[in-house]
Amino acid sequence: MNQDQNPYQFPDSMNPQGSRAGTSIGALLGKTYALLAATLVVSAIAAVYGMSSPFAYEHPIILMIGSFALLFAVQYTGAHRSPFAIPLVFLFAAGMGMMMGPAIEMYLRMPNGATIIAEALGTTAAMFIGLSAYAMTTRRDFSNIGGFLITGLILAIVVSLLNMFFLHLPALQLAIAGVLVLVFSGLILFDTQRMVRGGIQEPVLLVVGLYLDIINLFMALLEIFGGGNRN
Repeated sequence: MNQDQNPYQFPDSMNPQGSRAGTSIGALLGKTYALLAATLVVSAIAAVYGMSSPFAYEHPIILMIGSFALLFAVQYTGAHRSPFAIPLVFLFAAGMGMMMGPAIEMYLRMPNGATIIAEALGTTAAMFIGLSAYAMTTRRDFSNIGGFLITGLILAIVVSLLNMFFLHLPALQLAIAGVLVLVFSGLILFDTQRMVRGGIQEPVLLVVGLYLDIINLFMALLEIFGGGNRN
């Protein structure tokens, strides 16, 4: 085997077996990204609704618990290829969107709030496209960074909760947001390679991971872009 060959590139179309594998990967990419786009649209609509919904402001804990329950349901039904998996994905995306609505409304009320949100959205899109393209074409293997990233995520959440309830340090919250940007950027690399290298073949499960990467990256960038304008 040629050592200079990229072992992770799509198979050569001249090879019948490679052609079938490449077609399979291409079909998986198409299904995954189409479903991902649909879930993001559902989340955007639900976020707009949540910005003016009394329920979203008064019962964030219920929304959070419901979203976690739906996440586990999606993972279970997706793993078993149940016909309920896709409807549950959309319910999960709607719940997440409603939960984000009040936070987005808070940023909109800031000076230049619309600009802050537009910058966060644009940066999120650019980072996702760039990182996804890199993960698909690089020879580097990111399969060994999953545990490190999850550990970093857990630590960031713990420190964020401590800061929220006890420390109340704006600079620390901005630092945590910076760490989360790095963590979710790494998870985009990790989850994209799981898709293109055959780690997971079920689009629903792939979508859940990428969706959470994008949404959390967006919220972390909102924190960074809007942190200096907070009263």
